[in-house]
Amino acid sequence: MILAIYGRKFEDKSISMVNLVFDELENRGATLWIYDKLHTFLEKTLNRKIIADTYAKGYDINEKIEALITIGGDGTILDVITEIQDKGVPILGMNTGRLGFLANNSKEDVSRAISCLFSKDYRIDKRSLIELNSNQNLFEGQNFALNEVSIHKKDSSSMVTINAYVNDQFLNAYWADGLIVATPTGSTAYSLSCGGPILAPNSNNFVVTPIAPHNLNVRPFILNDTNTIKLQVGGRENEYFVTLDSRSETITNDTVLTLTRANYSINIIQFEWQSFFDTIRNKLLWGIDKRN
Repeated sequence: MILAIYGRKFEDKSISMVNLVFDELENRGATLWIYDKLHTFLEKTLNRKIIADTYAKGYDINEKIEALITIGGDGTILDVITEIQDKGVPILGMNTGRLGFLANNSKEDVSRAISCLFSKDYRIDKRSLIELNSNQNLFEGQNFALNEVSIHKKDSSSMVTINAYVNDQFLNAYWADGLIVATPTGSTAYSLSCGGPILAPNSNNFVVTPIAPHNLNVRPFILNDTNTIKLQVGGRENEYFVTLDSRSETITNDTVLTLTRANYSINIIQFEWQSFFDTIRNKLLWGIDKRN
């Protein structure tokens, strides 16, 4: 089986888990492609020779790759989707981070997860992406996000005004510190911390969530992701941040942002013992009640 491995640095407490991952892969005779910076880091950290080809970020992960294993947290998966894009390569997340909604395989799951990967005993959880287009050349062809698009004030404590339109019909003028447009995947991230609802991964919706709105009667708004959302920001300053997951660009009062659902999805590998509802109960303590 030909597998790509991607990750960043991790803490010493994760070394035993990472060693276990490579033990399992080597025992099964996997052919490995490892992100070059990770390969260098691993050989120094694990004190073992890892037999693998290496690739640089930006290198074309091609159709020969049967799956990509990430080692890290959800942020590592958000980082690697810029390499995957529309290639359809399934992603298996090994969690050395904290929560792990997407990278939800812990040390205890490593052996059975890799066993199921090789036997193809898994399902694909398709996660929708949000695409951003504008009257500027923003994000240089990587104009998509798995979690959310957000607009933030930049240098001033003053609020911004964000005019939002749905299919060219005026929705609202948001007076706030910013605005989030999240996918179902992103509904458990930044949007949730700003009071947004949790959306099931297959709900085919966007949620529009204001950041610290000045109006008490402004609430998050859910709409189907077949709609087109347009945003234009204004305020006392002329520069603001727009972010796609963890990537940021500067925009001005003249920038018009158009948000749509991307025409492809990201494929996340899930196993029979995993479900979204178990994840939000166990990791967000959703619905916890001493009476239960």
